[in-house]
Amino acid sequence: MNRRALLLSALAPVMVAGCSILPDRPDVPVRRFALNPRRPSSASPPARGRVLLVRRVRAVPGLQDLGLRRLRPDGAYEILPYEEWLAPPGDLVDAALRGWLQDSGLFSAVVGQGSRADADLVLEMQLTVLEAAPAAGQARAGLAGVLLREGRAGTGIVGTLEAQAEAPLAADARAPEMAAAMSAALALTMGRLEADLARLAR
Repeated sequence: MNRRALLLSALAPVMVAGCSILPDRPDVPVRRFALNPRRPSSASPPARGRVLLVRRVRAVPGLQDLGLRRLRPDGAYEILPYEEWLAPPGDLVDAALRGWLQDSGLFSAVVGQGSRADADLVLEMQLTVLEAAPAAGQARAGLAGVLLREGRAGTGIVGTLEAQAEAPLAADARAPEMAAAMSAALALTMGRLEADLARLAR
């Protein structure tokens, strides 16, 4: 037997043993959920109302991950593996907020960042809370930002905005129930934000 054959025969048990100790990786599919706050009703836009520009909604650190965020009983946060939003939460809230305000009847049009439309008011918002807290029996959502008025003299602050709401959640809730409860909490949050906007935009 030549040297190469001897070397291969000596390595064979090692190679087999090395393969046998590799851990089996579970083939777990990733589930993705929509963040779809449901508006209870919609109103037609006024014919001569103002135009609102909604700048891109950003998320605070900790809310930029795709994974669903859960608050544990010990107060620590965890991101659920294999349970994700369809897109980054800030992007989903951005689209949902524009649609929500367009159906509010407060403005003749609600446009997004990059639009060439002349806007009378500008809304800058940040997603501050989006979490499931099963131990507390609730899911939470929150938004904060500022409403600006743009004119020839420059940009002025109309007022600051902050809204937060909770929706019920069972202590043993699974990911689909958590996502639905967070969507419900976001709907309540947007409803409160809309009420504040109606007051500031008079």
